[in-house]
This record gives sequence, structure tokens and C-alpha cells, in this order.
Amino acid sequence: MRESELYGPVKALLEGQGYEVKGEIGACDLVAVRGEEPPVIVELKTGLTLALLMQGVDRLAMSDAVYLAVPRLPGRGRRDTVRIKALLRRIGLGLIVVKGGVAEVHCDPGHYAPRGNPRRKDRLLREWQKRVGDPEEGGRPGGAVMTAYRQGCLRLAAYLVENGPSRAAVVGAAVEVEKAANKMRDNHYGWFERVSTGVYDVTEKGRAAVAPEVDEPHSVM
Repeated sequence: MRESELYGPVKALLEGQGYEVKGEIGACDLVAVRGEEPPVIVELKTGLTLALLMQGVDRLAMSDAVYLAVPRLPGRGRRDTVRIKALLRRIGLGLIVVKGGVAEVHCDPGHYAPRGNPRRKDRLLREWQKRVGDPEEGGRPGGAVMTAYRQGCLRLAAYLVENGPSRAAVVGAAVEVEKAANKMRDNHYGWFERVSTGVYDVTEKGRAAVAPEVDEPHSVM
């Protein structure tokens, strides 16, 4: 779909709401006016890009009612769509999607304050506080991450390698790992095996995970 093909459906949408619409006014793709209300500015593009976002923000100097009109949104599902709309609202832009020759408003411009999530904030800070050192380089490709949880399991496994089967409470106290019994029972990495009630040993997989720690205490397994 060409940008010019978006114009007709968007114009019809706004005219249906009582606006008088004209195209290519100054630097704007479309400007609609209704009475004494602030003008509605719409920028038409074939895709939602950073350049379009910057263009929309620039138009906010002329009106608070600025929309971006595209034939489709990037992303692969409803979650991505929700996040895109939240971003647009946060920077004060509206969104119009043209599909099948019909324009539909997906969000209106206006002040947006995202709702805080104390649980996510607390979880973030707990991970930061519990992680020992700085074992991860930010921005690297995906893969196993040396989280505080993984660091704790490595310390538990290292203790068992050195001392043999031991009670979970003893191991946890020795290496200062909270909820050691839960970690060994859950056995998320397959490093532990239960010998008897409350007593655990390390598996071969656990021994292999601990081995590099001798020379590289912060390596990522």
C-alpha cells in the first residue's frame, strides 16, 4: 500500500466526524479542522518507523491532536500491539490503522502516565542486590544468564563437590544461600539429587557446571 492510498480512508473517517480535511498542508500529510477546535494533523506512512515517530513528535509543536496512520503495526501479536499503543500515548501521539480500505482509530493522543508495578520493581531490585559482582555484560546476545539464583546454586553444588552428600540446611548455612533446600529440591538445572530426607548430593551435570568456576568464577554456563 502506498502512502497516498491511506489518504482517502483517513479523510473519510475524519469527514464522518464533521471535520473539513485537506492534504499536503505545509509539511503535514493531512490537516483536518472542525470549528474552533485545534487542528488534527495526520502523518501517513507505510510502516511505523523511528523516523515517523520523530515526525509525529515534531508536529506536536503545531497541535496536540497528532495521529500516525499506517496500514499495519510491527510485532507478532496482541502484546506487541499493546506496547506500541502505550509508547505512542506516552509521547502524546494517536494511531490510525487503515485495513481493507477502512481507517480505524486505535488510540487517541493525550497525556499518558503508565501504571507503576511495585512487584516488578521489587523483583528487579532484589535480583540486583543478591547478584554477586557484575558477571554479565549488558546488551550481549540471549542465552543463559548468571542470575543471583544461578550463582547460589553454583555455590551449593561446589560445596557438595568438595564435601560430599550433606544436609541442605548445613550446605545453605556454609555458603550463605537462602532457601537451599528449595533450590536443591526444585533442581532447576539438574545439578542435585536427593540421597535421603533433607540430604542432597551433586550430579555429574552439577560437577561439570562447577568445574569452570575454579578458574572462571563469573563465566556463563
